[in-house]
Amino acid sequence: MDSVRGHPLLVVIDPVARSTDGESVRIAKDVLCAGAGAKICLPDGPEEFARILARRGHRRPVVIGDDRALLRVVGLLHKERELAAVPLSMVPVGAPSAVALSRTLGIPTDTVAAARAVLDGGERPRDLLTDDSDGIVLGGLRIPCGGAATRQGQGVYVPATAPAAAPPPLDAVEGRDDPAGGLDGHRPWWQPAARTARTALALLAAPAAGLGGRRARVPGQRLRIEADGVLLADLDRPVHGVSVVPGGRPGADGPRPGAGDGGALAEVVVHWPGGGRPVRTRARAVTVSGADFHYRADAVVGGPVRTRTWTLQPGAWRLQLPRG
Repeated sequence: MDSVRGHPLLVVIDPVARSTDGESVRIAKDVLCAGAGAKICLPDGPEEFARILARRGHRRPVVIGDDRALLRVVGLLHKERELAAVPLSMVPVGAPSAVALSRTLGIPTDTVAAARAVLDGGERPRDLLTDDSDGIVLGGLRIPCGGAATRQGQGVYVPATAPAAAPPPLDAVEGRDDPAGGLDGHRPWWQPAARTARTALALLAAPAAGLGGRRARVPGQRLRIEADGVLLADLDRPVHGVSVVPGGRPGADGPRPGAGDGGALAEVVVHWPGGGRPVRTRARAVTVSGADFHYRADAVVGGPVRTRTWTLQPGAWRLQLPRG
């Protein structure tokens, strides 16, 4: 279907959009209602959101909200196994960071342009990733996820070893009460050198300043990464980060997220600490395993998990986008 003018719409307005930018919501609603028969729904929470979507009938769902609202609708339809049969439309409303996924997918972030694309645009098949817990990824996946555990230095924190004993006091190091200190309090000529050596060894054995008993940072995560059964990284070498984008394809322009091409593969990139040349490949399935790790799938942080497999699903959903 190239246009939805004259066709019934189910316009679901996310409560966050209503509270953050009511003016944009009003404009989007006016444009949509002027071009098609629209039933306006104002859910108060996720459960009512799900009930409204389940009772949509023949109406085409249109979401007014941010990326999380879009992901909620896609996730609900995926669980109902109706995602491929229901084309979706979106009018992004929110801060630029809250609609970054929508922009990546090709949806205009201008309210009027997005509403007009709903009415006059065309359906485009899009790829997505599914994981072994029935989760979905529309725009991209990355590890580390950027949370508190990995924000500083993009590293991962590991417990330090048991705190080393504090350096002995100088009196003990110098052996002031040691009978070998000499008669009448006179020290042998070799004792200052021995004291210096013992002090140096004690300082080397002590924990580094500011790290005693705390966590030490290492420059990456030790993960095993396989793409279609080919090993890209193993536990013997830490990785700085991993990204997986659905719809990646060969070409100078790089990956096109969710391109919907039946021959497309997911674009997989593994980055190494220290700026080494990344490993790039394309695959249908990617498995990551290792110590407990988090990952960021679109706007959602998942984990901790020890292993997870993501599989590309070509053309698994349809999105209304501007022509051309």
